[in-house]
Amino acid sequence: MIEKMESKKFEEILEDIDIETEAPVEEPMRQYYFIKKARKYVNELSKKLGRPLYACTKTFGCQMNARDSEKLVGILERIGYVEEPEEDKADFVIYNTCTVRENANLRVYGRLGQLNRVKKKNPHMMIGLCGCMMQEPEVVEKLKKSYRFVDLIFGTHNIYKFAELIVTRMESGRMVIDIWKDTDKIVEDLPSERKYSFKSGVNIMFGCNNFCSYCIVPYVRGRERSRNPKDIIREVERLVADGVVEVMLLGQNVNSYGKNLKEPMSFAGLLQEIEKIEGLERIRFMTSHPKDLSDELIDVMAHSGKICRHLHLPVQSGSTQILEKMNRRYTKEQYLALVEKIRAAVPDIALTTDIIVGFPGETEEDFQETLDVVRKVRYDSAFTFQYSKRTGTPAAVMEDQIPADVVKDRFDRLLKEVQSISAEKCSVYTDTVQNVLVETVNDHDDTLLTGRMSNNLLVHFPGDVSLIGKLVDVRLKECHGFYYMGEMIR
Repeated sequence: MIEKMESKKFEEILEDIDIETEAPVEEPMRQYYFIKKARKYVNELSKKLGRPLYACTKTFGCQMNARDSEKLVGILERIGYVEEPEEDKADFVIYNTCTVRENANLRVYGRLGQLNRVKKKNPHMMIGLCGCMMQEPEVVEKLKKSYRFVDLIFGTHNIYKFAELIVTRMESGRMVIDIWKDTDKIVEDLPSERKYSFKSGVNIMFGCNNFCSYCIVPYVRGRERSRNPKDIIREVERLVADGVVEVMLLGQNVNSYGKNLKEPMSFAGLLQEIEKIEGLERIRFMTSHPKDLSDELIDVMAHSGKICRHLHLPVQSGSTQILEKMNRRYTKEQYLALVEKIRAAVPDIALTTDIIVGFPGETEEDFQETLDVVRKVRYDSAFTFQYSKRTGTPAAVMEDQIPADVVKDRFDRLLKEVQSISAEKCSVYTDTVQNVLVETVNDHDDTLLTGRMSNNLLVHFPGDVSLIGKLVDVRLKECHGFYYMGEMIR
């Protein structure tokens, strides 16, 4: 990854590239070639218009998409675009799409309709679409037929080709579509522009092999492939040298990291290597699949001074019968035993989860099993979802789809239970002093700062903007259900 500190070195590499010759075959030099070539075209258009060209990147979906978008922004900036938050003011708009729920697709189509009107007034404007939604063949067909004004369409597997695809579009003047069904390719050392100077996501793997029956992700993200641990460690070292104190290790299922490497390394082993990096203060990771969470990982977490005291462990349902239909590959009893083992080793761990209600075939008895798990585990917080039929998944064609009013009733009861327990769990820290990473100025009161504890709880407290990115001690004064008001210890 090429962060800000390496921009000089990157420019030196570009200086030596001759764009009048054939493009190199090897990556990442091939993409450096196309970055330089695209820069030439952007500069020419910028001179013609007498102003800079602006680019707007919009991200839908998960942290994996957010990290991908940082790569898109990094490439756009090095090509010569200036970042612009508003779509209707941009010369290049790219949507990094999510397709976990079908209404996410509808949102994108709606926004495209609005952009078409903007593009008619700005004929040199380009529109790009990438991400999970583009991996669906029917989506691409619809775009080709009804959204001919879109310039660039690519998926999740070839995001590293962004500069090359831009050049192809600029030189051909036609819609460019480049979708790969799957890949085993991972390209290192491409530009990236972080959203935060002090924390960063780091992909450790791509794809998913789990095939939960409600989930489209394995079909659009492809099979699991792990990055080489040396590349991950090198990236984290560069980030730390550039001011990062906290990293979030990202994968659809981080617990299965390393299984496809020539020299296998477990996720726990990777964490131990990353922990050795001097200057790195905090390590987070997500997402953990319960079926792959090892005793080795629990032991590493228990003895770590840097791994945050927070584990996101999606249960999805408390009913073993429903878990089997979901293809989760663990039982209610196995999940509860795992939680007990984690809590015994790491007593101060904050556990969060995902829960789906109204899965096909779910009875009231099944739902009560879910409530039983919530009461026994006592999650610090939970993301709760009403089951949403996702075309293309096995669950979408299952019998016994649950009526919407029944799903809504169960969802409301679950939410009430989760929120009540979360408020109780949160309140135990009142009057304690906690180490907090200051992240931003408060959204509602600019005299306050907002930070995050190791266990992921938010804290708001008076402070100066110069503290952003620093770890400070804060006394927690008042609990407000899901966050604290506090005061910094000076």
